[in-house]
Amino acid sequence: QVQLVESGGGLVQPGGSLRLSCAASGVTLDHYAIGWFRQAPGKEREAVSCISKSDGSTYYADSVKGRFTISKDNAQNTVYLQMYSLNPEDTAVYYCAADTSFLRLYAAVHHGAQYEYNDWGQGTQVTVSS
Repeated sequence: QVQLVESGGGLVQPGGSLRLSCAASGVTLDHYAIGWFRQAPGKEREAVSCISKSDGSTYYADSVKGRFTISKDNAQNTVYLQMYSLNPEDTAVYYCAADTSFLRLYAAVHHGAQYEYNDWGQGTQVTVSS
C-alpha cells in the first residue's frame, strides 16, 4: 500500500505562489509515476499534472499549463507541485497519487479520463482569495 502525505497548502492572494509536497512512506517514489489532482467544492476531482518514473517527463492540464511545475526529488522521496500566478479557480483540495502505470495518469491529465485510485490521502487545502 502506498502512503502519501500532501502538505504545503494554505491561503494565498491572487497572483501568489505556493509549493505543495507529496511525501511517501513505505515505498520508493522513483518506482512510480506521480500525479497531482485537485477537487474544488461541488466539483469532481481533476488531474492537473503528472511526472513519469522513467525519464521524468511532465504533463499538465491546460488549466494550469505555464503556471504549475511538477518535480521529483528521489533523495527526499518527495514530489513537488510549484504553483505560480494562482487565481481563485485554483482553490481546491490537492491530492497526489502514485501509480505504476504512467499511461493511466497521462490519460487523466491529458484527456480528462476518469482515474480510479484507492489510496487517496487527506490532501492539502489551497485557498486563493483576497
